[in-house]
Amino acid sequence: MAEKKAKAKAGAGKSGGTKSRLGSIPETAFDAANDATMALGPLAGLAREDFAGAIGVMLRQTATNPNSAFKAMSGFTEDAVKIMTGKSDLAPDPKDKRFMDPAWTFNPFFKAGAQYYLAVQKGIKGWIEDLELDALERDRANFVSQMVIDALAPTNSLIGNPTAQKRLVDSGGLSLIKGLQNAYNDMVHNDGMVSQVNKKPFKLGENIATTPGKVVFRNDMFELIQYAPATEDVYAIPQLTIPPQINKMYINDLSPEKSIIKWQVAHGFQTFVISWRNPTHDQGVWGMGDYIEACRKAVDVVCEISGSDKVNVSGGCSGGQTMSVLCSRMATDGDDRINAITMMVCVLEPKPGDTEASSLVSHNGIALAKQRAAKKGVIEGSSLARGFAWLRPNDLIWNYVINNYLLGEDPPAFDILFWNADATNLSASLLGDFLELFEANAYAQPGTFDIAGHTLDLTKVKGDMFILGGTTDHITPWQACYRSTQLFGAKNVEFVLSQAGHMQAILNPPGNPKAKYWRNTKGKPPADVKQWMKGAEENAGSWWPFWTEWLAERSGKKVKAPAACGSKAHPPMENAPGLYVLD
Repeated sequence: MAEKKAKAKAGAGKSGGTKSRLGSIPETAFDAANDATMALGPLAGLAREDFAGAIGVMLRQTATNPNSAFKAMSGFTEDAVKIMTGKSDLAPDPKDKRFMDPAWTFNPFFKAGAQYYLAVQKGIKGWIEDLELDALERDRANFVSQMVIDALAPTNSLIGNPTAQKRLVDSGGLSLIKGLQNAYNDMVHNDGMVSQVNKKPFKLGENIATTPGKVVFRNDMFELIQYAPATEDVYAIPQLTIPPQINKMYINDLSPEKSIIKWQVAHGFQTFVISWRNPTHDQGVWGMGDYIEACRKAVDVVCEISGSDKVNVSGGCSGGQTMSVLCSRMATDGDDRINAITMMVCVLEPKPGDTEASSLVSHNGIALAKQRAAKKGVIEGSSLARGFAWLRPNDLIWNYVINNYLLGEDPPAFDILFWNADATNLSASLLGDFLELFEANAYAQPGTFDIAGHTLDLTKVKGDMFILGGTTDHITPWQACYRSTQLFGAKNVEFVLSQAGHMQAILNPPGNPKAKYWRNTKGKPPADVKQWMKGAEENAGSWWPFWTEWLAERSGKKVKAPAACGSKAHPPMENAPGLYVLD
């Protein structure tokens, strides 16, 4: 593994369609399933001690200023009296799905239960507002307290959930039996975590990841898959996708109607995708340097098969972080084969205020995360999924507790959730590299951090850039994604904002009547995101057709499509999606 050293550290339209000024971006509520995905980043550095530390700060502030606690308790007492006398006007948010049942409005027992819960929520939030905390401490306090509030919701228990009680009566008790069976199956077969998806309807290569293609290269770290052309002519410059090291590459090829791979080959692009191997304990030494060498090998193979001396690359989430290191390394070495670059829902310059969860990250937490990972060799995919779910317990835990256990329903059969549940391990060395990159703010500090055999410097990367963010993305907030527009040496940078959450921002094909995206046509994106917003225009429809035009202009001339995948030097092997996705 390449040696790393931090030298200095810093704080942690041709598409057509109707247009309008952006103004303020609407906060549209999307299905939580689209955001129930793991994205490697600063959250990987969270440690138990960071949660304890946040609680400790609140308790110390309370001890120093007890009036805040007395005020909150007095307010709760007043609310309790109003509830008992039927004079309380506390009511759930009409958009809160937990309290949609009419019983919360008309049944006195359940109405009072909801009001007591809301009174507790109001009291805790008021208490935190009165504490003398700085912005970072307040974010930490709000995040931890919200986890507690979500856990206290009456809807999480049979006695407090009228919908579950009705289901129990209507089913003659069968819903309770089915719920207990679901809970038992999760304890035995799902590592004790509540299931988010019904996996039974899906089978790789049959009804998911079905675009035709072949494995054209394999070594210990990755398979390279080439997808069969679907047009008579193809663009001369091929497209290589570098996926995240968490989860598997077939997110790019789910159902045919939202397969970005199928879309690429249908529009004449020579499409290649890396499929990472799921590392075992012995492979926990694989670090960023090893993954960058693997990517360069993939570039070698793509160039040999296609006959092109240029390659367009794309990456999302941690795949975008890896891609950025690759581009920097190749630029430093004078290797100019990287042409156009597409980066999707990826944050290279995180800041503590981006999300409340990221505010919990500390230097101590990062050090502890690295130590624990090193002892295990790899971080198991199930552990990563568990940790991520508890960062958003209301959407990713309690929602399924109610559905699966209290109502006795099967979890939804949803392809994105099936892919998300197919988690992979993460090597300890790679986790350490990602955490060091975050802690040093290395992407935003050119020439200060050594990794993958060179000094990281994105200003040397000159290829045209296409950067994508999602309006409702809480994992990689779009304003944080936007900062990447200022980090590279590219003269031509296009930033596109898709109205969607984390995964739906990417998997947003044409045909969705609600789809829209924003872009600013007035030259290179300004440093101030607010300035970009002022000039941004709304475009109806998916961003895919616009990206297709953008990429086509940077993919060379059309040439005759190859008759088959691979070459003499790299003959085709197994059908896509290959063997490594089965590990």
